[in-house]
Amino acid sequence: MVNRLREMNRALLELDLGILAGGAVCQLVGMWLVRQKGLYAAALWLGVLLALVGAWHMYRTIDRALDLGDGAAKVMVANNMLRYAALAIVLGIVMITDVLNPLVVFLGYMMMKVAAYIQPFTHKLCNMFFHETDPVPEPLPEDETESEPQR
Repeated sequence: MVNRLREMNRALLELDLGILAGGAVCQLVGMWLVRQKGLYAAALWLGVLLALVGAWHMYRTIDRALDLGDGAAKVMVANNMLRYAALAIVLGIVMITDVLNPLVVFLGYMMMKVAAYIQPFTHKLCNMFFHETDPVPEPLPEDETESEPQR
């Protein structure tokens, strides 16, 4: 299990951990504040699931776009539109069926944004878990031609 996590893209792993942690915090806080706890939990975790799938889709899109040349911007825009369209469709279905609260689903989806802000914290946790340290940045060697004064 640890080796499989080690092989996973570290940025995606840290983002996923942040999404899950944010979802857990919202779950704990919401359980004290809402009356319909089951529907709240279902809506929240639907949003968290959408955030996890969205993060994975974003990772795959960026990974593929890096291999493209001039068409990378078009691929990125098209895939971003696809991701937002999928979110809009799911939120539309939630609103039409009136079973779950669409605001709570959206709250769960916003855990992707929260995860991006707490990424330094999740990065330190992953480093502790994998017993790793970040490399110390070193200055680039100076170029001989740039160091000579110009006349």
